Amino acid sequence: MTIKHQDSQPDSNLSIPAENKRAEDKRADRSFDAIADHFEKKVYGGLKGEIRLAVLRRDIFEYSSQMSEALGRPLRILDVGAGLAQIAIELAAQGHSVVINDISANMLEKAKASAEKADKKLDITWYVCPYQTLEETLGKEENDKFDLILSHALLEWLAEPAAVMDFFDQYLTDDGALSLCFYNPASFDYRNLIMGNFNLLDNTDYKADNKKSLTPNHPVAKEEVESWLKAHDYQTVRSSGLRVFHDYAPLKRGGHNDPDAVIRMELRYSQLEPYKWLGRYLHILAKR
Repeated sequence: MTIKHQDSQPDSNLSIPAENKRAEDKRADRSFDAIADHFEKKVYGGLKGEIRLAVLRRDIFEYSSQMSEALGRPLRILDVGAGLAQIAIELAAQGHSVVINDISANMLEKAKASAEKADKKLDITWYVCPYQTLEETLGKEENDKFDLILSHALLEWLAEPAAVMDFFDQYLTDDGALSLCFYNPASFDYRNLIMGNFNLLDNTDYKADNKKSLTPNHPVAKEEVESWLKAHDYQTVRSSGLRVFHDYAPLKRGGHNDPDAVIRMELRYSQLEPYKWLGRYLHILAKR
């Protein structure tokens, strides 16, 4: 395993100039460095995480296998804002060459610990830095591009999410694929309607406490992401919803008590209209 380190600023959760920290209303890229343990437990410590990974594995592994077979070689893959990087590590275990990036050193330390448990040598390079500085080390030549770029749960935590599309354009091969997984703001409204939290929905000034909360205050809607893809000449290959019903069931009854059955039904309905658009997260796989 190849490990390289590009240090981010100490104790910083920003990828924008430090002077902007003084402006309380200034949005900034979010890092989970200070709450890495909480993130790991909250996001992947239970069935919610298993559902998330099950849908992403099905969508990505099937398509990446087809790409690799068509190209006649392993893929070159970049995971931007990777967090714990489970999918990227599994792709490396399948024989692909993977570059993993995140702004949080603590998150990538956890990812490295997972990768080291593999029973084979993995071709992984690690970069701890904001994605905006990756081009300083990745290079700009044609052979520096990637066949597949993963960006999972990143858009909703960026100060300028639309800007990352230019980065994707720069580093994706002409026939490459982009895997975007992002928080679905419609799910926030729908879940609070079900729970009867009407006061919260009436409060237009409501903001989650992002010191520990994993609910983004600036999510991007499906329609907005689709408009970016269209503007940058991407074509959607497949789309799925992650957790299309699990989070909406306040009373666990019948099949809800069987985790395997829940995952099976989540997978079944994750690609069906209209259910997939109720997913707490949405996954869009698009090609150039």
